Amino acid sequence: MAESYRLLAYLPLVGGCERRCNRTMNEMMPLNPSDTALILIDMQRGFEDPIWGKAVDLPGCRAAVRTLLRDCERNEVPVIIVQHDSVRVDSPLHPANPGNQLFAEVAAVAPELMIRKHVNSAFLGAPDLAAWLRARGITTLIVAGIQTNMCVETTARMGSNLGFQIVLPLDATTTFPVALPSDAGVHAILGGGAQVLSGEELMRATAANLSGGGFAELTTVRSVSTRLGAH
Repeated sequence: MAESYRLLAYLPLVGGCERRCNRTMNEMMPLNPSDTALILIDMQRGFEDPIWGKAVDLPGCRAAVRTLLRDCERNEVPVIIVQHDSVRVDSPLHPANPGNQLFAEVAAVAPELMIRKHVNSAFLGAPDLAAWLRARGITTLIVAGIQTNMCVETTARMGSNLGFQIVLPLDATTTFPVALPSDAGVHAILGGGAQVLSGEELMRATAANLSGGGFAELTTVRSVSTRLGAH
């Protein structure tokens, strides 16, 4: 996988010298395996279904996740796998459907913890993720998976609100196009234009939301790998 993988297009320019300096300092700091965990969200076969539209480089996301899994195993970082059990029987992610199954590279992992959920946040699944992390002194979370602007972003926001440091390698995520509301008044407020936002646009928005709002450090798999190995 090319290391230049789509990141320059998505990482936002964060305003303010202090915020830029803090981001630079974080990127230089090692990640301590003893207080860090990897959370993989919804890496499930159902996201190959054409119902979602065209993913932003799903093969690239899966390759990046494989790298994260390899490096976490090498550095003894616990892996937490999150699986979405849709309550809609027509969803590819419903437990009765084959799409609920994990991708092979994730299914092959024996996680330290398995979370099942039917909402966006992994912190609202079962068992209690926050309690499990705190009982083990884990303070830093590497968050990756599907979809960037849905369950990944929601989990990152909530994790930050709960006091965890969130590190999000954007190249280990992907998402799909989403239509804007059909309401004409909403379109007028938004200034018209395209009625469907591309996956690339949504990834840019997530990067801006999480970084600009101080919820997460947006980074790359290469940076995470380097910092895990540097400790």
